[in-house]
Amino acid sequence: MSAVRINYLKILFSTFLLLTFFSCSEKAADKNSGSANEEITFIGLSNAGGQLGYYKVIKVTKDSIHFESGQTANNKRKEWHSAIKPETWKKLVSSFKIKNLDHIESSPSIQAIDGIDESFQIKTTKKSHVFVNSQNDIHYNQFSSFKQKLLKVIPQEYQ
Repeated sequence: MSAVRINYLKILFSTFLLLTFFSCSEKAADKNSGSANEEITFIGLSNAGGQLGYYKVIKVTKDSIHFESGQTANNKRKEWHSAIKPETWKKLVSSFKIKNLDHIESSPSIQAIDGIDESFQIKTTKKSHVFVNSQNDIHYNQFSSFKQKLLKVIPQEYQ
């Protein structure tokens, strides 16, 4: 496979991930905007990049968790999904302080430097937040705590 084709696949896959994260239903947000308490309804985590087109996507909702990882260069792919208990959802969501989400800042993409970008998407009943490479933000400890709790939920062979 030529270097041009590999770069084309990286760009295509990165664009696909960004479009996925930025597409949110405004109609659903409008319906929920009247609620008094803002709650988290969805958490997404993805890592993408590298020379082999590595990716890992985790989607967590109140009732389920979906994990997918792979490498585009050699068509490797693993997938796992499971229902989760309300207690598990509460533990995962407890990592985040909704009032701080508006203050977290993303950093530029670093795929050209180290090859992998980390993206978080957090949807609440009122807003949708997307963070890319927020490791340098003072509120990043929320994301670290979430990832540690997530490791306890996902089976070892998928981590």
